[in-house]
Amino acid sequence: MMMSNELIANTPKPPYYAVVFTSVRVDDDGMEYGKMAELMGKLASEQEGFLGVESAREQVGITVSYWKDEASILKWKQNLQHRIAQEKGKSEWYQSYRTRVCKVERDYGI
Repeated sequence: MMMSNELIANTPKPPYYAVVFTSVRVDDDGMEYGKMAELMGKLASEQEGFLGVESAREQVGITVSYWKDEASILKWKQNLQHRIAQEKGKSEWYQSYRTRVCKVERDYGI
């Protein structure tokens, strides 16, 4: 699992799953977005099956969360606080977004 001071998630040997969330935010989403994003990161890290997360934002935001299996992803998708954040994202924070679920079969690096 990724520690808070690491930038790259320390994932286990594959296979595991990645959820890639790509978004374009509205011009003025206020300060609430950052607080919600921080809360969702903390809450996700407490879910069974969570392995880590990586995130970057410029013109496009990309967040990749890692999970041990598809059941863990579905459970997170149904989490009540996460569902509230999803609805706020749709109605207030995102011009557009896309979620992709991928099975990681290879993993290498330094």
